[in-house]
Amino acid sequence: MDLQAIVEIDRQLLGVVNGAHSPFFDTLMTVLTSGPTWIPLYLSLLYLVVKNNETMAQIGLVVLCCAICFFITEFVTEGLVKPAVARPRPGNDPEWMYMVHVVGDRRGLDYSFFSAHAANTFGIAVFFCLLVRDTVFSWLMVTWSLLNCYTRLYLAMHYPSDILVGLLFGALVGMVVYLVFWLFYRQLSAGQSYVSTQYSATGYNQTDIDVVACVLMATYAIAIILSLTMHSSL
Repeated sequence: MDLQAIVEIDRQLLGVVNGAHSPFFDTLMTVLTSGPTWIPLYLSLLYLVVKNNETMAQIGLVVLCCAICFFITEFVTEGLVKPAVARPRPGNDPEWMYMVHVVGDRRGLDYSFFSAHAANTFGIAVFFCLLVRDTVFSWLMVTWSLLNCYTRLYLAMHYPSDILVGLLFGALVGMVVYLVFWLFYRQLSAGQSYVSTQYSATGYNQTDIDVVACVLMATYAIAIILSLTMHSSL
């Protein structure tokens, strides 16, 4: 299979997602793809970390590792790969730009390959999955990242291959940063194991995990209500 065939498959897959649009989902995907929408989630994750670590050194290490995850994925995508590959976003591709549905004429100013949204969110999701080790929490974090990825396809900001590579890179960064985190963290803690249903395998309180879950569900609900309100007022 040559490169042109792969590009054509990429475009066809994008068309499946991008072509299934409606005014309500245009608004909803715009809300969900926005960084400020997820500030409550980030604050709830900080709450989870603060409540379940005993010292400022432990808390600081978790926060630092999250920042490192974001810095690496952002620097590699925006600072290195995108300028080097220089693949136009679907909405700016001269051969494709009039065949995709673009919401609000938002076509993006930079390049497409590979997705910083996918790398950033999945890197953080994988890191927290390994940190907390709770099945429901892990599913929620992975689903949150994949939803962000879906919005980028729906809004024609990326091709599926951009998303796939971003997810793979984000997963790699999340795992490597967690391994580095654990090397330092075990020097700061007693290394206890937890078997009670009140805690995750790494000692995170289930009640605090539920707070994150509730915040995430509430964010989804507010985004839907806001989108319905904005759509009905047009």
